[in-house]
Amino acid sequence: MVVQQHRSGGGARAVCALAVVGVMAATAGCSGGGGGGGDRAMADERGGADSLDAVHRAAAVLAGTVRGTRTGTGAVTGTGARSVAGSAEVRTSMETAAGGTRVTIRGRGTYDFRNQVGRLEVVLPEDAAGEDEHHPITELLAPGALYMMNRGAGVPADKWVRIDTTTLEDGNLVTGGVTDPMAAAELLRGARQVTYAGRTELAGVAVRHYRGISDIGRAAREASPKSRGALAAAAKGFRTDTVPFDAYLDEQGRLRKVRHRFSFANEGPAVEVVSTTLLYGFGVPVSVRLPDDRDIYTGKIRQR
Repeated sequence: MVVQQHRSGGGARAVCALAVVGVMAATAGCSGGGGGGGDRAMADERGGADSLDAVHRAAAVLAGTVRGTRTGTGAVTGTGARSVAGSAEVRTSMETAAGGTRVTIRGRGTYDFRNQVGRLEVVLPEDAAGEDEHHPITELLAPGALYMMNRGAGVPADKWVRIDTTTLEDGNLVTGGVTDPMAAAELLRGARQVTYAGRTELAGVAVRHYRGISDIGRAAREASPKSRGALAAAAKGFRTDTVPFDAYLDEQGRLRKVRHRFSFANEGPAVEVVSTTLLYGFGVPVSVRLPDDRDIYTGKIRQR
């Protein structure tokens, strides 16, 4: 059994340094931007109900549980074996705006969607005092767990910090400074009010652009078993569990880019977080070895 680290203050407070220090305090509620609405796609001659179907199926296409998806024209594409790659290279950015200050955290790595494990290097920006950039933090993503190396704040350099993401108020949608790529895709299972915004290109790849609102509670219920726990935690922790998104799907129905807009209500000014996940290089080999128990730090984590 993996031993978790002790966290002072409970919940996300001890691990919020990557995203926004102080935003994810255990007692703070979260408010997803956007409003309610029906469960069907809005009538649109450019996509209609097919838009909702395409977005709902995007996560399943990545995980390999379906082959291809229905496009905005009603045609089913990507039915061949190559349409389900199961892994991808990943780039992420998480931009936070609070009190007129913007901070961007960036990540890069690889992710295996079938096994739902990945490895990312996360780079923190310069702090308010103008100090040099922090050393990159290595994050290992696994179902229900986040491992961080070079966490700092009193953690030995050769130790990992393990976080049970099912105990975090946001299910690790923003706490780690990176939205888990599988969670980013699984959120689309709760999509509603989807509109088709047209065709465009993304890094030379033809994609279809969709806009909509995702219901985190519905996404948790529809998600694959490995993702369900963290999303269920997020659904309970957010005051309003609707999140606006922009999703870009290629001709094989695979998610190429997704942007979610989170809004957090804290004691101070509202904090807006825009999380973007970019997927490319499908089929890349992914090797992730999770730390042994002896390599997990079990002491108290000091606040930065």
